[in-house]
Formats: sequence, structure tokens, C-alpha cells
Amino acid sequence: MMRFKQCKTLLTTVCLVALSCGASAQNKTVAIGYQAPLSGENAQYGTVFRNSATLAVDEFNKSGRLPGVTIQLKFEDSKSDAKEGVNIARKFSDDASIVGVIGDFNSTVSMAAGQVYAQTKVPQLSQTASHPDYVKISEYQFRNINTQAYEGPLIAKWAFDSGAKKVAVIAIQNDWGQSAAGNFVQGFKALGGTVTETEFFNPGTRDFRSILTKIARSQPDAIFVGAFYEDGSAFLQQKVQMGLKQPVFATSSLYEKKLLELAGPAANGVYLTSTFVVESTEPHVAAFVKNYEARYNGKPQQFAAQAYDATNIMLNAIVAAGGANATRAKVRDALAATKDFPGVTGTTSFDPATREPIKLLSKLQVQDGKFVSVK
Repeated sequence: MMRFKQCKTLLTTVCLVALSCGASAQNKTVAIGYQAPLSGENAQYGTVFRNSATLAVDEFNKSGRLPGVTIQLKFEDSKSDAKEGVNIARKFSDDASIVGVIGDFNSTVSMAAGQVYAQTKVPQLSQTASHPDYVKISEYQFRNINTQAYEGPLIAKWAFDSGAKKVAVIAIQNDWGQSAAGNFVQGFKALGGTVTETEFFNPGTRDFRSILTKIARSQPDAIFVGAFYEDGSAFLQQKVQMGLKQPVFATSSLYEKKLLELAGPAANGVYLTSTFVVESTEPHVAAFVKNYEARYNGKPQQFAAQAYDATNIMLNAIVAAGGANATRAKVRDALAATKDFPGVTGTTSFDPATREPIKLLSKLQVQDGKFVSVK
């Protein structure tokens, strides 16, 4: 009788251990690291990145695509500082639960962190780093935004075909700005156009009168601007105040509602590109806009959409890499195999050789305080 009780107790213990092991195996957490500027001058971008990524992961966890697996987002604040970006990359690399990383915001920080991820073999997907050299760091770097090598010549042809034969170029002084200006200039000159001057300004500049004075003297047919909405709105207002009438062509970085609010009527007439149109009637885009607005009390703009797609592309790769059994190497391979991903910024595929995104840009113009699609 005693032996039976002992066996029964032993059997119960074994079963409990087995159930416990089974339960833990069925409740695994897989993490995605997200580095972005959550404080400092570019905090507004980090905030929308965090909003969109959180929305995407919450939707995914509720979808049941990976039963028994919870995806966790781990955010770190880079402050748009390269040194902080490197420190975060080291921290994420040491965290075994992280199978992939999204970020950073600008090319400078993304590339600095990328050097670490290349060494530790952590797949890195940036939603906005568009410097041509970013994906050349290693086979572990990806992005889901068009590069300036694509966007610059496209805008150059747009301006040239619109009648501009002489253009002044102004851009922010960082890796992205230099790439934006350089690729536009190269594309415009290749068409036979003339660049009257190329001027760079430091991040945070709000006084553009000296640059505008030079532009007024050279009398270009149009102005190309590589900037973000804070600097861009100040430039546009001062351009109007100084009486310059030339049309402005800009990169997708100006596609922000805040530009319209800050620049006011001075933004009217600006031509720009974008991967995302908030007024789109496509069902999946409209659903994203509705859900984002309901949760965060504001319509998403291009950078929010870029982050939403980047997060979903990473989630899709984790599923393809085996979910609970996903490794960094498997996630990297799954990212590289991404083809025709139906995102809100358009269908995305990665070139097998370069890992560059293959997607189209929309053309917009500011008309009566609104972004309007144009041909």
C-alpha cells in the first residue's frame, strides 16, 4: 500500500513538472528592440514610431498568428545621438530575447548602431534611414523607405519637367541632408539643369535670411529643400516674407501635418513626394488611419506609417522564422525574403542582392492648406 502511494505521489509530481514545462513552452516571449529619439529635438518622431509600433504589436498579439507566443517591444531612447545609438545597440545585442531591431530615426544614428549590429549579427530594420551607405554596412541592415539615390533624381526630373532649368539647393547638415542634396544635384545636372548654389544649415536653424538672400541674387527657377518640418516651416515663412516667388520641391520628409500648422499659407504650392497618403481610400490604409486616430487622437502621417509597416514586416519575418523558435539568423533570412508585403506605405519587397526596398512614391502638392495628390 505504501509503495502504491509513493508511486502515485511520484507520478503526480512528474505530471506537474511536465505540465509546467509544457505551459512555459506554450507561453514564450519573443522581443523586438526599438531604438528611436524619445527625447530631444526629434522626440516627436520617436513618439509616433512608438505609437505605431505599439499599435502593430498589440494587433498582432491579439490576432493569434503565433499561439502561445507573446511579442514584446523594448524601447530605448537614442536622443538622435550616435553615441547613444551605439550604447543601445550593445544593450540590445546582449539581450538574448531580442531577435530583431527596428530603428533608428536618422541615417547618422542608424549607421553608427549598424556597425554594432553587423558585428553581433542582429537584424536591423530602419523605418527612415535613407542614406545609400546604410545597407552597405552588412547583410544584417534593411530599410523600408526609399533612398535618396531614388528619391533625389525623381524629384529632379519632376522639377526639370515642370520648367525649372536653374535650381538652388538647401539641405540640413547631416548624413541624410548631404545625401538628399547630392542625389538631387546629380540627377538635375544629368538632365542638363544648372544648380546655382548648394547651401547646408545646421539642425535646429530657424533663421534662413542669409541663405534666402543668396538665393534671391542668383534668381533660380525653383528651390529644392531637404529638411524636416520644423526647419522647413521656418524656411517657407521667411521665403514668403522676403518676397521670393520660386516654387519649392521637397523630399517626403516634409509630409507632416505640423508643416501645414507651422508654416500656414506659406506652405501652399510646395511640391513633395511621399510613400503614404493619409487620405487614401484603400481599405487597409483607411483601417490603419482609423485605428491610429482612435487610439492616439490624431491622424498618422508618413513617419507613423513607416514605423507601422516596419514593425509588421519584422513581425512577419518572426513568423516565417519559426515564431517561438526564431533566431536572429533566421529572422535576417526571412527579412531578406520579404516579397510583396502589403503595407500602408505601399507594397514592399527587398532586392535580393542589395536589401533595398522596392516601392513607389506618390507626388503631392500643398493646396489650400492640404496635401493633394498630383500627377
